[in-house]
Amino acid sequence: MKLKRLSLILACLVCVIVILATWLMRTPASTFDNDRLGQSAVSTEMIRKGEYVARLSDCVACHSTPDSAPFSGGLAMATPVGKIYTTNITPDKSIGIGNYTLADFDRAVRHGVARDGHRLYPAMPFPSYQKLSDDDVAALYAFMMQDVKPVSRQNTASEIPWPLNMRWPLALWSAAFSHGGPYKDKQDQDASWNRGAYLVEGPGHCGSCHTPRGLAFNEKALDASSPDYLAGALLDGWYAPSLRNDANTGISRWSEEDVVTFLKQGRNQHAVVFGSMADAFNNSTQFMSNEDLRAIAHYLKALPPGSKNTGSSWQYEETTASSGVPVKSDKDSHPGNQIYMARCSSCHGADGRGQAPWIPPLAGATSMQVDSSSSINVVLNGSARIVAEGVPDAYRMPPYRKQLSDEQTADVLNYIRTSWGNKGELIDSKAVGEMREKTDPASSNVTILQMR
Repeated sequence: MKLKRLSLILACLVCVIVILATWLMRTPASTFDNDRLGQSAVSTEMIRKGEYVARLSDCVACHSTPDSAPFSGGLAMATPVGKIYTTNITPDKSIGIGNYTLADFDRAVRHGVARDGHRLYPAMPFPSYQKLSDDDVAALYAFMMQDVKPVSRQNTASEIPWPLNMRWPLALWSAAFSHGGPYKDKQDQDASWNRGAYLVEGPGHCGSCHTPRGLAFNEKALDASSPDYLAGALLDGWYAPSLRNDANTGISRWSEEDVVTFLKQGRNQHAVVFGSMADAFNNSTQFMSNEDLRAIAHYLKALPPGSKNTGSSWQYEETTASSGVPVKSDKDSHPGNQIYMARCSSCHGADGRGQAPWIPPLAGATSMQVDSSSSINVVLNGSARIVAEGVPDAYRMPPYRKQLSDEQTADVLNYIRTSWGNKGELIDSKAVGEMREKTDPASSNVTILQMR
């Protein structure tokens, strides 16, 4: 009797597992399953709207390389388990997405499932893209199919070893961490806030870089309902700072106009884009309408401090060494002071105030208050060239990896991170050496990419 009962329990358990697995592995339904959008019926206006959605979503920066055709893939993306390479999403019928229906395209963009049923790695930010509206998805599809040149460029296989490269567990990941649907306006917010929320949480996928990750490499939050959302995170050798109004590590000192200027011009009185943000600026934010940029600024400035908010608001102080003793001359005892005066002060000023908006201040710089990765990276490797309104930037942070040793780099950064009221933690030479080994100098080439 007990054996029969145990057998029945096991049989029921197997059935439940099979049903659950079948449900998880199913092809997700699409809003467009019964829609047969004909390419001949697509208007020029819809294509242009799709081109704008592609800019909002920064598709070209990830699915292109500086020496390849737009959207033909090949960009290496580092993950904790190995490199993956972005795929060819041109309308080529043999390699790209030329055979995708609108429903197929929607499943890939908003659900992370390719036409043949395999799951996409979440380096493709489908947890954010799920918030795209149906109209924007349809317009993006029209642009990709009708206005992007087909390119027969083979995809590069990922470097993730077996068994970590198996795709089926991604169905479980998606079920746990990617849910919801198109963005819905919050009734207690105005139109500008809701448009800004849609752009930041959806196509802009800002949380992909700026939101801390959980143990499963998932974003800890996908919208402003959580204090973790946009609270700052380390990604691929750069620390994406908080975009919330944190007192010392976010944008509390920025006005809405500062945010607009930064996204439109790549610089403002507080900072200049560098690191991963340079690509986002070059290929996305500067192409956004002024109205949309104002909506983004309105939304971000309405966010309260986040989960990583620490300390009081930064205030300028006369130059101090790490001990807190006022520096009386350029020959003060701090080992990084002399390096700073020789290598940095001509641009950033002996007072750390820079020459805004062209050369950013280091006094009060967010990168000098938070995780040291960005500050080490930019000193070693310099900053990528940015292009505003078609004009390459003449002012660029040069790489110092050949001029400064690991110890000298740590010394000068420790001087900066503890001067003028900065409250950054100290760096040791080991951290500099580790960054030196896994990074390369930033390219001085223009990285802006054409989409057609």
